[in-house]
Amino acid sequence: MLVAIGVLLGFLGPFDSDSAPAVQRYLYWTICLVGCGLIGVAADDLLSRVVTVTWRRVALVSLLITPPGTLLVLATQKLLMGQAFGWTVFLDLLWQVWPIVLAVMAVRALVWRRRPTRIETRTVIAPPLPDAEAVFRRRLSARRRGARLIAIEAHDHYLKVHTDAGEELITLRFADALEDLAQAHGWRVHRSWWVAAEAVEAVRWRRGAGEAQLVGGLKVPVSRSYSAVLKQAGWF
Repeated sequence: MLVAIGVLLGFLGPFDSDSAPAVQRYLYWTICLVGCGLIGVAADDLLSRVVTVTWRRVALVSLLITPPGTLLVLATQKLLMGQAFGWTVFLDLLWQVWPIVLAVMAVRALVWRRRPTRIETRTVIAPPLPDAEAVFRRRLSARRRGARLIAIEAHDHYLKVHTDAGEELITLRFADALEDLAQAHGWRVHRSWWVAAEAVEAVRWRRGAGEAQLVGGLKVPVSRSYSAVLKQAGWF
């Protein structure tokens, strides 16, 4: 960035420097900008622990580095252009060096400013707690006892249990099943439905009625009275 600004000023030739040969002019401005800029970066780094407000630090740093920056400019002028090196010239150059230094440090602050912290929240479905489904699973046949539990559907005095190994009917009250699964990761989404949290793929609302899409293509109704748990989980 400092080199780019130096090349730009070499092209523009401010403060009557356009009268100098092109190579000399570009070299002069590049040396001055890179040198003063590095002094400013070092000063900014030291003061960042004391002055935390960026723009106050920019103003303070530009004032502090103007004298040494002016000395660098004088030394460069004498080396490349053979100009006189004296206190009168030094004092005159202070008012030319300071606005350039201030502008450079301001640009650096804009380029290197810290981005605002962005906080993202995500719904993480944790695996079931150990043995959280154990009591309920013992009610299933051996074939489906170790299968992935997807949903439970109430039918009068029996339940239809949906798993990735198929469906199974068991004789059990829905309230007793909910008690067995109280510590499992899942939700009651309807007066007749309980779904496993990790089985939910999508939730949609149409004309005041909800519907949950589960793994395997199973679609489950979501009533408004039980929709709060899905909303809290971030599904809508």
